[in-house]
Amino acid sequence: MRILSFVLLAALGMSAGVARAEDPITQAQARLPTDSLTITTRDGQKHVFTVELAKTYRQQEVGEMFRKHLPENEGMLFMWPAPQVSDMWMRNTLVPLDIVFIDSTNHIHAIAENAVPLSEAILRSDGVVANTLELAGGVTEKLGIRVGDVVTSSALKH
Repeated sequence: MRILSFVLLAALGMSAGVARAEDPITQAQARLPTDSLTITTRDGQKHVFTVELAKTYRQQEVGEMFRKHLPENEGMLFMWPAPQVSDMWMRNTLVPLDIVFIDSTNHIHAIAENAVPLSEAILRSDGVVANTLELAGGVTEKLGIRVGDVVTSSALKH
């Protein structure tokens, strides 16, 4: 069934980050396993984050929903089963997020800054990506993180 869901979502142009109406999400998920992730900017600055690893369909579906705080040095890494167009939304997400789309070469492909809490607007990767990273809203601007910067983590597919 999960594979069918991914195929159906792909056919509709949506990612696993979009919730299914028949299975409503009503609470935050427990903290997921974590790993360290580093973003190296063009000027050589290294910014280290502790990221929760959202690997399963359900973990990705729930994401950061209903959480009331996201520290600036933490985030959630959505590990897609295969490179895809990543469509995300902020349904039931109470804090602003920066959504960082990472390509298969581990470079930042696109950034949606300060996504509006509770919005159902679709935030698109504008191309195929291997992973999607959610950080606290405003962090990418504050740290000078931009498209083209390099992302490293033992969790990323190589």
